[in-house]
Amino acid sequence: MWQAEVRVDLDAIRDNVARLRAGTGAELMAVVKGDGYGHGMVPSARAALDAGADWLGVCTLDEALTLRRAGITVPVLAWLLDPGLPLHEGVAAGVDLAAASLPQLAEMIEAGRVANRPARLHLKIDTGLSRGGATVADWPNLLEAAANAQAEGLVEVVGVWSHFVYADSPGHPTTDRQLAVFHEGLAMVERAGLRPRYRHLANSAATLTRPDTHFDLVRPGIAVYGLSPIAGERFGLRPAMTARARVMITKRVPAGTGVSYGHTYTTEDETNLAVVPLGYADGVPRHGSNVGPVQLAGRRRTISGRVCMDQFVLDCGTDEVTAGDVATLFGSGADGEPTADDWADAVGTINYEIVTRFGGVRVPRVYDGERP
Repeated sequence: MWQAEVRVDLDAIRDNVARLRAGTGAELMAVVKGDGYGHGMVPSARAALDAGADWLGVCTLDEALTLRRAGITVPVLAWLLDPGLPLHEGVAAGVDLAAASLPQLAEMIEAGRVANRPARLHLKIDTGLSRGGATVADWPNLLEAAANAQAEGLVEVVGVWSHFVYADSPGHPTTDRQLAVFHEGLAMVERAGLRPRYRHLANSAATLTRPDTHFDLVRPGIAVYGLSPIAGERFGLRPAMTARARVMITKRVPAGTGVSYGHTYTTEDETNLAVVPLGYADGVPRHGSNVGPVQLAGRRRTISGRVCMDQFVLDCGTDEVTAGDVATLFGSGADGEPTADDWADAVGTINYEIVTRFGGVRVPRVYDGERP
């Protein structure tokens, strides 16, 4: 018997990747950072590869090495690399690394020396996000140094990439400006004598809506897990995660009863309350207090009072609910349950944040559609 669980439908991930793959002539990198956006990095990666993903993308070196330790041998790119990391371990494991500055390049050259093989690099240009990536002013110097290192056999420049600002609005004029800057950066790459195999820019939104940004490789993230990067559009994607728990206790209380910390909710009539053992320690946003949607006993309800660390309460009115009934916070929506988008709307965030909160130590992930 389970108390609370996160179910992940691996077949949904496979279907989503297959749909994304069919919409582009480029290779596809399934981004599995953040523990697969809360879905579990290794199972999600394997499902994506089943469906035709060519690459995997992660942020950290540890994430990349975890994939390698799991026996996954496809190309993997890691791009959030602090100074002083043991990059030679990544080079030795055949992990591609992102470089955006001369100091980073120097560390990767040294990592290649230690590993006794050239580091495979993807050089990143900042086209407008003002986050990672070399500025346009610094780009020529990075290219020159990388070209010299490659000529000496110290590195192999296999990719050039950047990142969009408006992930949820691919029609924004900034997207076109970034694309123009990227083209200018690619022209500089060619003048520097570099011929990288992969040019990549497209995230989930651009993969779905901007084929002019696909180049040689696309990098969908949230769409892999069936959630749309664009509000109001579904694109035929299937949400893969369901979060649910069993009611722990029910009680009948009179009108005027204050509920949960601070009594921010008071019952209007005599009513049935259901206590659900999930809280903000498990991933339920505290901002879901008095607004979070939950399906219980065939009806959508709203969390009553504050979300606690370990539990929340539902006012069920005259409906009969009993301990052990299943309360679903979100799922695919196929059975009328709330979705991650519904939760994001309710608490003023994005669906990315909702799913990445769940699947922690206390709430096990259960996988449907696992293959040998």
